[in-house]
Amino acid sequence: MTDTLERFLFDDAPVRGEIVQLDATFKEVLSRQDYPPVLRHLIGELLAAASLLSATLKFDGTLIMQLHGTGAVRLIVVECTSDMTLRATARWEGEVPDVSLAELLGRGRFVITLEPKEGETYQGIVGFEPGQRVAQIIEHYMERSEQLATRLWLSCRDGRAAGMLVQKMPAGTGDPDAWERVQKLSETLTDDELLDLPVRETLYRLFHQEQVRVFDPVAPRFACTCSRERVGGMLKMVGRHEVNEVLAERGDIDVTCEFCGKPYHFDAVDVAQLFSGHGTDAAGPQVH
Repeated sequence: MTDTLERFLFDDAPVRGEIVQLDATFKEVLSRQDYPPVLRHLIGELLAAASLLSATLKFDGTLIMQLHGTGAVRLIVVECTSDMTLRATARWEGEVPDVSLAELLGRGRFVITLEPKEGETYQGIVGFEPGQRVAQIIEHYMERSEQLATRLWLSCRDGRAAGMLVQKMPAGTGDPDAWERVQKLSETLTDDELLDLPVRETLYRLFHQEQVRVFDPVAPRFACTCSRERVGGMLKMVGRHEVNEVLAERGDIDVTCEFCGKPYHFDAVDVAQLFSGHGTDAAGPQVH
């Protein structure tokens, strides 16, 4: 299985879709921390969902999904750039039981942020109810926030994640019954097909009686954009007084990227340079 995302369009109806399969990307994310099984599954679904949503957007930047909670799971963050690079991390406390997302998070909230390279950041709070899964939560978000009828199927197993999205476009002409028909055909999709079959074979099985145009695939991949400069910026946000207190107590400051595990070391000289406006001896962004 290779990592791939393919867009498709129904020629005779205002319906579009994407299908994604993640193998090496998902395994790379899982290799960074020893996640409990329930979290592995959630992260896989969120990586697939972020890839699919990002593919529907026409912007240059990063889509960020954040789940904040007060239960066993305190935080899950998944990021997907417009270049289709992905990274993820999570925080939890104690045993993580095999229960619903709402039970895992407790008093939780689901936030989707669009962070363009230029222009204003957009952030939306995603409502969810007990018993809802990731796919249902995002469907409701797209319906309410974007006014786009969207269906989503997500699956995760054995270090692989996959998903399919179909969406009714806001305007267009064609078969008025196509949207209902596409949904019914899509509902026959199984986890085994989504995870194990080549993408084109899955699309043919589902929609061989429809006029479907499939576009060139893109290859999602893991990449972390952490850098010494970004960590230095974080320290500046913390404030010089607080940073100096840590220096006085420990002698230096060590920060580890939660997404990729790369360590960053700052001594007293580095901190003095940072707050004097001269920066530190910085390497370029770490993309790996």
